[in-house]
Amino acid sequence: MPKIKTHKGAAKRLRKTGTGKVVHRKTGQGHFNSRDSGNKTKSKRRDVSLHGTSSDIAARLIPYK
Repeated sequence: MPKIKTHKGAAKRLRKTGTGKVVHRKTGQGHFNSRDSGNKTKSKRRDVSLHGTSSDIAARLIPYK
C-alpha cells in the first residue's frame, strides 16, 4: 500500500490535536482588526475545532500530521 500524500494547503491551515480533533485558526485576523471590539479581538485568539463531516475530510487530507 503506497503512502498517502499530504494536502499541503490543508497542512498549513489545519492541525490535529492529541485526541484526534482537527483545529484551525479563527478567520478575520489578518488586518483591519483595530475597528473590532475588544471582546471580538480576544475571541479571535482561540483556535476553533471542525465538526462532523468537515473534520473527517480534513483528517484524510493531513494523514501524518
